[in-house]
Amino acid sequence: MPALNMRTYTMLEITRDPQRMHRATAFITSSLRTGTLRPVVDGVFPLEDIVRAHRHMESNTQFGKIVVTVDH
Repeated sequence: MPALNMRTYTMLEITRDPQRMHRATAFITSSLRTGTLRPVVDGVFPLEDIVRAHRHMESNTQFGKIVVTVDH
């Protein structure tokens, strides 16, 4: 049975190298466009409910991202 290998990257490994940053941006943009990557959103809160959004985050019950919207 083949060995399992796992590689992790830190943000600075990518963002400090312009070529890697360009490749990463292209990969993420393309993957979002095709639906290969889909963000998981747990909840959406208007900025006026920032206290409730923060309490939800502190509850540690969320699964996915907590989004705060700002109306212009």
